[in-house]
Amino acid sequence: MTRLKLPFEPLNAALVTISDSRTAETDSAGDLLAERLRQGGHNVVRRQIHPEQPDSLSELFREWIQDPGVDIIISSGGTGLTSRDVAPEVVREFVRKPIPGFGELFRFLSFEDVGTSAIESRAEACVADNTLIFLLPGSPGACRLAMDRLILEQLDARHRPCNLVTLLPRVIDRLKY
Repeated sequence: MTRLKLPFEPLNAALVTISDSRTAETDSAGDLLAERLRQGGHNVVRRQIHPEQPDSLSELFREWIQDPGVDIIISSGGTGLTSRDVAPEVVREFVRKPIPGFGELFRFLSFEDVGTSAIESRAEACVADNTLIFLLPGSPGACRLAMDRLILEQLDARHRPCNLVTLLPRVIDRLKY
């Protein structure tokens, strides 16, 4: 059986930095995510710094998940173990399909850099309706690792043997077979 060769399909990404202290001038992790996505051929269509407030953060995720112009959401921050770190709890209500391998592999790769401190990360990924969501730690190093070693390949329909892009119905509709 011959595999179809799919074209590259740029995705529309929404980025949120979850922080009570970051500003547009100090959001180096958000800058890195935007730069990596653009270098990978994708579009950053939304970007926001949002305080660690569960109710309004939930509304933001709901709005972006329902927006047909957003294919993926990547957050930085809010994945630690303090009481203010609420990203996984907020997103849990939207999860249609968890992607447990992402968090497992992220922590495995992080272990190479930060040793056993990797267990403190609650980085994870999921599908919510037709939207991919990646929850990343707020450090630029963690965001770089996630983008360069995991996410960008999975956002490319040409990546084999499989990728996450070809699982999203609204992206499948745009791909030319």
